[in-house]
Amino acid sequence: MKFSRMFIPTTKETPSDATLPSHQYLIRGGFISQSGAGLYDFLPLGKIVLDKIRAVVKDEMDKSGANEMLCSFVTPMSFWEESGRNLTMGSELLRFKDRKSGEYVLSPTNEESVVNMVKNRITSYKNLPLNLYHINTKFRDEARPRFGLMRGREFLMKDAYSFHASQECLIKEFKNMEEAYKRVYTRLGLDFRIVDADSGAIGGSGSKEFMVLANSGEDTIVICPDCDYGANIEAAIRAKKVVPNWQETTNTPIAQEKVLTQGMKTIEEVSNFLSTSQAQSIKAVMKKAVYEDKTEVVVFFVRGNDELEETKACNAVDALELVDASEEEIKESGLVAGYCGPFGLPEAVTFVIDEELKDEVGLVCGANEEDYHFTGTDLSTLKDAKYFDLVAVQEGDTCSCCGGKLEYTKGIEAGHIFQLGSKYSSAMDATFLDENGKAKPFEMGCYGIGVSRLVAAVIEQNHDDKGAIWTKETAPFLVDVIVSNAKKDEELEAGLKIYEDLKALGIETIIDDRTKERFGFKMSDFELIGFPYAVVVGKRLSEGFVEIIDRKTLEKEDVEVSRVTQVLFEKLKA
Repeated sequence: MKFSRMFIPTTKETPSDATLPSHQYLIRGGFISQSGAGLYDFLPLGKIVLDKIRAVVKDEMDKSGANEMLCSFVTPMSFWEESGRNLTMGSELLRFKDRKSGEYVLSPTNEESVVNMVKNRITSYKNLPLNLYHINTKFRDEARPRFGLMRGREFLMKDAYSFHASQECLIKEFKNMEEAYKRVYTRLGLDFRIVDADSGAIGGSGSKEFMVLANSGEDTIVICPDCDYGANIEAAIRAKKVVPNWQETTNTPIAQEKVLTQGMKTIEEVSNFLSTSQAQSIKAVMKKAVYEDKTEVVVFFVRGNDELEETKACNAVDALELVDASEEEIKESGLVAGYCGPFGLPEAVTFVIDEELKDEVGLVCGANEEDYHFTGTDLSTLKDAKYFDLVAVQEGDTCSCCGGKLEYTKGIEAGHIFQLGSKYSSAMDATFLDENGKAKPFEMGCYGIGVSRLVAAVIEQNHDDKGAIWTKETAPFLVDVIVSNAKKDEELEAGLKIYEDLKALGIETIIDDRTKERFGFKMSDFELIGFPYAVVVGKRLSEGFVEIIDRKTLEKEDVEVSRVTQVLFEKLKA
């Protein structure tokens, strides 16, 4: 392709709302243009990159044994009503009516559509397992679309759905998809980490995320440098903290006692007054849980020096979301802010205790009475208490796998795989006959890759202050032949010869043959756009030399014209 024939509207201006490097360079480099809030058009260069990533994803999915199909982007609302997600997806689900008042949605994902596709068509265990995938447009009506392709409303996604006769078969395909995803990200040249994750609105009992490591990532990942453990902060676990109770350390008999703590509402104030550590107390976090048909104030109890992880807490009470409870709502529930504990709570109040506190003795907690706390508590005496993992893992906590110290890093979610079980097949009455002739709901898995998001993720991991640096598998062109002065016939002819020779070797090449642009402008475009290599045809052509520039290192190398194609071929195949 010739620069002079291609639509590449580069610019020096950075959009005012572009804070991430990928957003800035994709706009400035002429890859995408914004058409609306969270809506982007792919320009020619961007479409090439998108298609390259799509091709890698398709190739690995085909190799994995999955079948490609294509669901409609518009889905009848009736599908979502069957599964119940019309109520749980919230305002991200864009709903509309056609001219006949039929209700539809723009699909953010396609579990319901694929279940409907398979339902009554696969009727026997003999036709299982089956994995169906497509690469299609999705839409989520994000409240705050931002970061360019990272959090847009419309995006391209590869989503796959597998159907099985047993849990064992599902797990086998889950592992197959995990290996396929590893190959995708490795081929794209990305540094990534597989982490345990929360299943969120998709549901299911097990899920893993594929995180592209980048300082600009939205997700906090907990990793262990001493082993392979990794998890999203929402799903991270740790080895149980062992904290000696203060009565044992002071040789005081353990017995529950109510202590006056007038005006002391915080963990810090009470701990200082009693000369205990914050870890030797129980913290109460009050939230309002939102359900389909009601709201209620709920209480979560964690160790005093821990923090509540809200996604875990939300899952613990099976709520749609948790929001802050007002002082008035707390009082109406019979709770005493600042003095709340698990002993003597009003009967109607729902509460959950972090599982690490189960059967703990000697801890300090609120007495559910103004100005009083309990010491010497024994949690084993609580009847019908619900325990759940509620804490946000902190840096320095102990890894439950190897005993190492856990660390935080940042990542970009670029893929997510789920074990759905029979959640959707049961809801939509999609069954098959097992080997005994008994009707059973399908065991299902689903597997997603954000194809358009990966366009941005590559840049987030590969850029400098000059522009993007594409990996070999994702670059729109591998080599940019820059003719320093295209008005000089000898330079243009030499550039065209190199260009044709590179193409003959199967190397994707673009030639900057623009006559109206100066050499400095052409170099700036090369650095901004991020082609892996440039060949500069300029001053030393008369001596029989051209210059090769490595975009990643910006190192320059003078090479004889007669050898340039072979040198580049070797570099690109390395």
